[in-house]
Amino acid sequence: MSREAARWRSRRQLRGQYRDKAEQERPQGPSAVRLKPKQVTLPPLPPAHAMIQPMPRLSVPAALALGSAALGAAFATGLFLGRWCPPWRSPREKRLLPPEDNPLWQYLLSRSLREHPALRSLRLLTLEQPKGDSMMTCEQAQLLANLARLIKAKKALDLGTFTGYSALALALALPPAGRVVTCEVNPGPPELGRPLWRQAEEEHKIDLRLKPALETLDELLDAGEAGTFDMAVVDADKENCTAYYERCLQLLRPGGILAVLSVLWRGEVLQPQPRDLETQCVRNLNERILRDARVHISLLPLGDGLTLAFKI
Repeated sequence: MSREAARWRSRRQLRGQYRDKAEQERPQGPSAVRLKPKQVTLPPLPPAHAMIQPMPRLSVPAALALGSAALGAAFATGLFLGRWCPPWRSPREKRLLPPEDNPLWQYLLSRSLREHPALRSLRLLTLEQPKGDSMMTCEQAQLLANLARLIKAKKALDLGTFTGYSALALALALPPAGRVVTCEVNPGPPELGRPLWRQAEEEHKIDLRLKPALETLDELLDAGEAGTFDMAVVDADKENCTAYYERCLQLLRPGGILAVLSVLWRGEVLQPQPRDLETQCVRNLNERILRDARVHISLLPLGDGLTLAFKI
């Protein structure tokens, strides 16, 4: 036998020995079955630069359309929010005092207000009328009546009669020979209040003038009544409020009291609109009174604002 053949024979014998030994060491039975795990070959990952997808590019018209839509949505949102919650404007206050149903305010009125039965009935009747809530409040009426008593007033002016609530409040504070000249252009509302003037036995003191207030004031000045009135109450149209103020000041005596109502104008005086003539007139009057050396003044937060000017 050649040397090469002997080498191959020796290798076969050695391989047979290893196989026999492996068969002897392998466990027997069902549990001896072993499955060779199947190897799964995954496809290779693409390069990193291939995994990043570029953003689609919009054409110029498409980009403009998208930008216009975004701006339109932003404008609409701003308009909506600006209408309901304008950041540059604080909510306008209609009154500075507590609401009328506030328990403490009700207590204050119940311990302060002394209202004649006819005057109270007229107030409640007036509140039932259109724009009735714009009339003089009960605490304003009582304050002015007490001031009239304090200065022993005999003659008073009342601009803006409506149902005559303020005129009756003043008449009740004047002596039997007192006189209230009250001005109104609408004949309807005063006739609602006249029965209550009569009920209070004060109708004879109330001199109703159914014409524009400026005409009545000029007639009084022409009649030589300048400096003869003790008190004047201005609660009429706001476009002529400065003219009312000047004429009433001429008709008042030194020491007389001029009361101007609604000088806060529901808070509109803070930020008047460009074409809001009434608010601008109220603001101008407030500035005029502030700088008027002919009077001492006090602006009170009663109702919609009450300015008291005491003629020097």
